[in-house]
Amino acid sequence: MKDCIFCKIANKEIPAKVIFEDDICMAYLDINPLHSGHTLIIPKNHFTDLDDINEETVAHIIMIAKKIKKLLEEKIGAKGIKLVQNNGTLQEVKHYHMHVIPDCKVKDIPLDEVYKLLTK
Repeated sequence: MKDCIFCKIANKEIPAKVIFEDDICMAYLDINPLHSGHTLIIPKNHFTDLDDINEETVAHIIMIAKKIKKLLEEKIGAKGIKLVQNNGTLQEVKHYHMHVIPDCKVKDIPLDEVYKLLTK
């Protein structure tokens, strides 16, 4: 979709702190994180929401969420993870995405530092 910010990130027209990428999806750090390590997982193809996305892509995103969970536990000491996926009026960006949010006990680490920790 032409004006979708997440499509622009997926197409590398807008930079992001990418911590995982494959042919189907991309995971990158949220620029306004609720907690250090807050990650967004987006499909590279544009899907508006849960009603629009196909089951194979959703299953793949869940598999990647499990990998990101382990990464956040190992690299920044997260003790719990919240998965959030909004639809309809709750969506800020109308491109399917899943938030992977570590527990609030994770200390406040600057975004660049979190990126270095997660990608080394």
